[in-house]
Amino acid sequence: MSGTWSFAAQAAGLLPLATTGAQAQGAKLDAAVAAANAVVEAAITDGHIPGAAMVIAVDGKVIQERAFGYAELNDFNMRRLPAPRLLKTTTLFDLASVTKVMATTMTMMILVDRGKVKVDAPVYTYLPDFRGPELDKITVRHLLTHTSGLVQWQPLYYHGATKTEVYQVIRKMPLKWAVGEGYHYSDLGFMLLGYIAEAASGKALDVFVAEALYRPLGLRSTTFRPRDHGFADFAVTEAGNGYERHMVYGPNFGYGYPGDPKSWNGWRQYVFNGEVDDGNAWYGNGGIAGHAGLFSTGADLRVLLDLLLNHGVSEGKRHIGAETIDTFLQPGAHLGWVQPEGLPPGSFSHTGFTGTYVLGVPEAKLAFVLLTNRQNMGANAAGYFPDVAPLQTAAVRPLLDALLPSK
Repeated sequence: MSGTWSFAAQAAGLLPLATTGAQAQGAKLDAAVAAANAVVEAAITDGHIPGAAMVIAVDGKVIQERAFGYAELNDFNMRRLPAPRLLKTTTLFDLASVTKVMATTMTMMILVDRGKVKVDAPVYTYLPDFRGPELDKITVRHLLTHTSGLVQWQPLYYHGATKTEVYQVIRKMPLKWAVGEGYHYSDLGFMLLGYIAEAASGKALDVFVAEALYRPLGLRSTTFRPRDHGFADFAVTEAGNGYERHMVYGPNFGYGYPGDPKSWNGWRQYVFNGEVDDGNAWYGNGGIAGHAGLFSTGADLRVLLDLLLNHGVSEGKRHIGAETIDTFLQPGAHLGWVQPEGLPPGSFSHTGFTGTYVLGVPEAKLAFVLLTNRQNMGANAAGYFPDVAPLQTAAVRPLLDALLPSK
């Protein structure tokens, strides 16, 4: 199995033709949706991914909510199941790092809106023992923009089994770069944001975000530790934590671990089905963390995207102040979110390691969700899972061509 895949052949002839003024916008959009569907179907047919869920909304109106392929295709040894389980639109996905935006960043928006957190306040304002000559310089903004200088990733569960212990490991860990030196994507920074959210709100991260955002929006399928809440239908992910084990044991794979790889051996040895894949979330934070752990459906994630696209209002009710939305989504200076290259200014997105993707394009009034369970295909000989970035690009491109034909 290849870790990369080209969509050129599959998409050839399927993208909408150049439009004329006489053609209806609806027809162009229908053709664009058909093209997006075609590349997802091709990815499944070619054995690149087991399944996917895609939701497309324009100006707050859902024009497609569709499931493709299988929620569970292969067993622990990557052998095809005799009766693969179909993926449904109601199937929950492990969002991985999409948690950073759909839980933690949105929680910070609410806390900023309520005056509980200030973006430019030092971290020690909320975590009083987060002190030191360099740590004193780190602000909430540094964490949100990945410019804190913190280490990007380490197996913190080797040194801590609870969020309190993990926090102390992060606090005592030397910075890898100078504060503000540059962008260095850090899971540790978003773990800290989760701890800040809990300190500022007085509630656990999962409890606060559910009470302050998910329930008021009517979201029914967005939660941490979903099995605890009665959910049973999930898109499975990895077969054990083989990838992270490789990161720890392989000196030239991932970020490297300077300690003894054999000093901890709590690796899970089964296919993850409703358990967060990320080791720091599961082993070190009980499944609830600022960087990973959230589960959801495409339908729920669309509601959250549209909340941002509509400047904090959903179904006529304001949930987050417009000024706060503008602060976090300011073009060129996004907080928490990624501004994708090649898309109109102000667009915001995020990906998750399990194969998840969310995108908002204000200029096109487009909310786009594409969730895959790529890890259930297994890793290639080099240890990498299938690359779904080309799929994400190929699926959204025809939509943008139809909505913004002059771009």
